[in-house]
Amino acid sequence: MQASELIARFEKFAPLKLKWEHDPTGLQIGDPHQDIHKVLVTLDVRPEVVQEAITIGADMIFAHHPVMFRPANNLDYQDPQKAMYAELAAHHILVYAAHTNLDCAEGGMNDWLAAALDLQNVQGLVPGYRAQAVKLTLTVPTNQVETVQEYLTNTVGATLDRYAVNSGEQFSVDLLADQIPTAVAGINDLAADTWDYQVVPLLSGGHQYYMGRVGDLPTPLSAQAFAEQCKQVFGVSGLRLVSADPRQRITRVAVLGGDGGKFYPQALQAGAQAYVTGDVYYHTGHDMLAAGLTVIDPGHHIESICKSQLTKLFDQWRVQAGWPIEIVASQLNTDPFTFI
Repeated sequence: MQASELIARFEKFAPLKLKWEHDPTGLQIGDPHQDIHKVLVTLDVRPEVVQEAITIGADMIFAHHPVMFRPANNLDYQDPQKAMYAELAAHHILVYAAHTNLDCAEGGMNDWLAAALDLQNVQGLVPGYRAQAVKLTLTVPTNQVETVQEYLTNTVGATLDRYAVNSGEQFSVDLLADQIPTAVAGINDLAADTWDYQVVPLLSGGHQYYMGRVGDLPTPLSAQAFAEQCKQVFGVSGLRLVSADPRQRITRVAVLGGDGGKFYPQALQAGAQAYVTGDVYYHTGHDMLAAGLTVIDPGHHIESICKSQLTKLFDQWRVQAGWPIEIVASQLNTDPFTFI
């Protein structure tokens, strides 16, 4: 099968429209029409991960973190990073990165982290992409009514308002703007040039996507006990705790994988007493402390949860679609930090 088939399926799960501005998400290296047989899933694309891919015979690397955050200004192979690009090209290994779109996807990175913490009543934390609500009104010939109605019901799962007009019958349905291309393309295949439609934006409705999650602990814990639980859950040997009182009672927790320090005001606004995120800066830590927010920084690397979760997800799709590929999670630890 071609890499494009896996990419297309993934981008239905985590559409590129969810990514944050200027984030280099998507195809990084290679030809999406390349045939693939083995996919290596990783958090980071590092030289040792590329060697792992070569060793196991992988022809695609699916990563969370982009291999190219900044454009290269030369390809001097004395630089290990640029030598890595050469290795990828020489071995025809395609690289795809799912970064902030996976962070914002429903059922994606931050839902995995929230589930690992056993959070209940989970909600979104930081608003991201919002899908616009629209009303689709279409007129079709009477003899095409049942076919078109069945198609729309099956593809968009919405209730249709139907009424007769002089030129046939008319349907009205509330959709998300993102659903319009699929709906229109399908109806055009069914009714060809014998139908007409109109799309009108709606002021209310739509669907909001979020980065990060907030939810309730099943049992209240002290800040100290919750920090210890985070160590166990994420398998880290150490973490940083920002807390004015380690005995503080924690019932509501916000979590945002990666570098989320700047979003601590949203955690406070959501009613969280504790915020789990990585890469917290020194002065931001002071601000968090002054605001009375307990913050647990187990590091950026907790996002490696994506290796097992994506492998499981891809295997489900592989079985459902009969894909002739193998999905392998990287066995390497790419965390640059060690606690001593």
